[in-house]
Amino acid sequence: MTPSPLPFHVQRLQKPDGRALSLYGLEPVELASEVPSPSPEPVDARPVMRWHPLRGEWVMYAAHRLGRTFLPPPEYNPLAPTSDPEHPTELPRGRYDIAVFDNRFPSLTLNAPDAPEAPGTAQRPGVGKCEVVVFSQNASGRLADLTEAQMALLLGVWAERTTVLGDTGKIRSVLAFENRGVEVGVTLHHPHGQLYAYDHVPPVQATMLAQARQWRAEHGEAWLGAFVAAERQTAVRVLRDEGLALSVVPPFARYTYETWVVPARPVGLLAELDPAETLALARVLKDALLRLDALFGVRMPYLLTVHQAPVGGAPEPDFPLHIEIYPYLRAPGRLKYLAGTEQGAGEFANDKFPEVAARELREVALEHL
Repeated sequence: MTPSPLPFHVQRLQKPDGRALSLYGLEPVELASEVPSPSPEPVDARPVMRWHPLRGEWVMYAAHRLGRTFLPPPEYNPLAPTSDPEHPTELPRGRYDIAVFDNRFPSLTLNAPDAPEAPGTAQRPGVGKCEVVVFSQNASGRLADLTEAQMALLLGVWAERTTVLGDTGKIRSVLAFENRGVEVGVTLHHPHGQLYAYDHVPPVQATMLAQARQWRAEHGEAWLGAFVAAERQTAVRVLRDEGLALSVVPPFARYTYETWVVPARPVGLLAELDPAETLALARVLKDALLRLDALFGVRMPYLLTVHQAPVGGAPEPDFPLHIEIYPYLRAPGRLKYLAGTEQGAGEFANDKFPEVAARELREVALEHL
C-alpha cells in the first residue's frame, strides 16, 4: 500500500497499560509530560461476533464496554492533556496537533481470544482494531475549527492509519468516522472521532463495491468520475468546487442536508491522493462542516463517515473514495428520526429535495463562524 499523501511529524509511544499512542504534528512533536493512562491496568476485552443469518451480517458483542466513560464533567475530560498527574487522562501535555490511541474499551481487537460455542448461532472472535482520533487539544472546539493545514493533516493521519492497519494482515476494511452531538449518542464532547478496522468488508462497503463494479461493467468507466461530471454539469447540487475536490448534496440524499465531499479524480483510498488533492479535499470538508453549523445557527449534530476501498488484499480501483456527512436536524429544532420504513425496510423517506437543500446550504453566511 502507498504511504500517506502528505508529510508530517509523528511520535510513537506506549501507554502505561500497554496501549499504543501516536502523536502527529505539522511541526516536530514535543512532549512536556509523561505519557499517561486513566488506569495502569488494561481492560480485559473479549469481543465476539455472531452471524445474523437473515441479514447476512455480523453483530459485535463487547460486554466490557458497559464500563466506558459516559458524559463526564469538564474537569474529568479524558481526551484533554493531563493537567493533574494524580488524575491522568489519555493524553500528555506537549506540542502536537492530532493524537491517535488504542480505544480503552474496544469493540474489536487484533488478539481477540477464541469465542466459546453459542447454542443455535455461529460465533467467532471479534477480530479487528478500534482507535480513537483526537482532532485537537481544544476541548471546546470543533472539527470545523481546524485550519486547512490541520484538516489536511487529519486526512493524512486517516490515510496513514489505514495503511498501517491494512499491513497487519488481519484487516480488510477501515472506517474513519465522527459522531457529534448528544443527539447522535456522543458521550465525550471533546472533538474526536474513531477508526474501526474490520477483518472483513462490512455490508455497506461491500454493497458500494459491488455497485461500483457493476457500473464499470455497464459503462466502462469509474462511477465516481461519472458522478462528479454529472454534478458539475447540472450544478444545482454543488456546494463548493475546488477543482480537485468538491462537495454536493447527492441527488439521492437520504438525510435532508446530507453532504458528500469527494475528490474529482476517482481513487479508492486517501493514501492515493497527491498533496494538492489532499489540500483541496481538506478545504472542501472544512467548508461543508461550517455550512452545516451556519444553516440553523447551532452546532449541527451529525455522523461523518469516510468510505475507502478494502485493504489487505488485491487493489479495488473501482471503489469510490468519498466522505458522507449525515446531519441529524431536518429543520430548526427538529431531529431526523429513523422511522419504520427506514429501520424496518432500509428505505429512506426525505422531506426535502436535494436541490432545495443544496441551495439553502450554498446561501448560508460563513463570515461569523
